[in-house]
Amino acid sequence: MKEQINQGNLPQHIAVIMDGNGRWAKQQGAARIFGHKNAIKAVREATEGCAELGVSCLTLYAFSTENWSRPKQEVQGLMTLLVATINDEVPTLMKNNVSLHSIGDISQLPEKAQKKLQEAIDKTAKNDGLKLILALNYSGKWDLTHAMQALALEVEKGVLRADAVDHEQIEKHLSTYGFPDPELLIRTSGEMRISNFLLWQMAYTELFFTPVLWPDFRKEHLHEAIVSYQKRERRFGKISEQVNLG
Repeated sequence: MKEQINQGNLPQHIAVIMDGNGRWAKQQGAARIFGHKNAIKAVREATEGCAELGVSCLTLYAFSTENWSRPKQEVQGLMTLLVATINDEVPTLMKNNVSLHSIGDISQLPEKAQKKLQEAIDKTAKNDGLKLILALNYSGKWDLTHAMQALALEVEKGVLRADAVDHEQIEKHLSTYGFPDPELLIRTSGEMRISNFLLWQMAYTELFFTPVLWPDFRKEHLHEAIVSYQKRERRFGKISEQVNLG
């Protein structure tokens, strides 16, 4: 599949909903956290695959605002795993010239997780290759609500007129400001929904669903998704003839 990729038509921002860890663990007769632990290789493969191709941004949906409702033991295990993984993967990020970023309400994460995350962000800040964005304690509705609250406060203070709130103003207050909107979303495990992820940003994102469970995801699956993306015509509300005229 890699040989079929057109380097001149790469999606510059790929978003991934990493689904299927629990089902993968169940197939092995193990606890759900076992699936999360074995998903680290998939994260590394996706990151290295994007870096090798020259993709600008990769956003991974690591932990949603809804995930707090999972069993307490699983949530605690995920937080412990998050700290360990961030700590262990910094050398790999440095080797691949990857800078780490995050979106979401990080303040609600355990203090140790916040500290390790910030340390990794600071250490990789000067890397100018792939931007790896972790969506942690994130949801699309949270992002939009947070943006609306910030805009309402500016209107209330007289900093901004209500009739000046437009498309650009909303985007400036989203947690993804400064990053391009994703052109390709990959969701593993066969589920076909976007699960409250990047709701504003994915208005024209191409969606790719694969039955592969996330712990089994490898570079060849990334390449397959990109090849599928490149076969599509992106019209953004226009008709084919307009797109083909440039």
